[in-house]
Amino acid sequence: MCILLFKFDPRPVSKNAYRLILAANRDEFYHRPSKSADFWDSSNEILSGALVTNFLTSDLDSFSYLRKVALEGHLYNGFNLIAADLNTTKGDVICYYGNKGEPEPIFLNPGVYGLSNSLLDTPWKKLQYGKQLFTDVIKQSQDLTKEDLVKELIKVMNNQEPQLPDPAIEDQGKDYIRPILNKYAAVCVRGPGYGTRTNTVILVDAEGQVTFTERTMLDADINQWKTSTYQFKLQT
Repeated sequence: MCILLFKFDPRPVSKNAYRLILAANRDEFYHRPSKSADFWDSSNEILSGALVTNFLTSDLDSFSYLRKVALEGHLYNGFNLIAADLNTTKGDVICYYGNKGEPEPIFLNPGVYGLSNSLLDTPWKKLQYGKQLFTDVIKQSQDLTKEDLVKELIKVMNNQEPQLPDPAIEDQGKDYIRPILNKYAAVCVRGPGYGTRTNTVILVDAEGQVTFTERTMLDADINQWKTSTYQFKLQT
């Protein structure tokens, strides 16, 4: 159960504040082939997986793109999609669409959000607990170096304390999840052969400087990890 936590602040009052602070876990089978984050060979301005290719290569703004996706949302299994236009000149916009929720995408107001295997801000206990840990860290963000902020956020994303009981997550998972509920009910999932294999932290500061950090498992071994950091400036 992947999990995403982020704070959106399009007009930070301080130069030491951040327009976007994002932390995410990718949960997957350990042995499933996967590549680390990197810039694409075909376009060195794209740093992402294939799921959002069409948005990254299109001329549509985030809301228009999600409206286009929503027209065919009923044809697919459940998914969530967050799209953003972070532009120093025009202002920042983040939009959300989940095909099991409202028929139209929405603009997100400034604030702290959480997303897991349900709709945005579904009150699963693991999500609420993760948001609290995340919020506690970002309250200190202006007093921490970027390196220390990244480290603290990665600590949050590796919290393995199960948040039980949670009838909501148990009901959604049905019989499949009940035997391993104590693993899945934590921010960091650590099960046999399946669990959190990548932590990602993205910081966008007031000047549009991006710090993208990925910590990912190597060779399906929970004791071997590789950390990569990319830094670049947003286009204006």
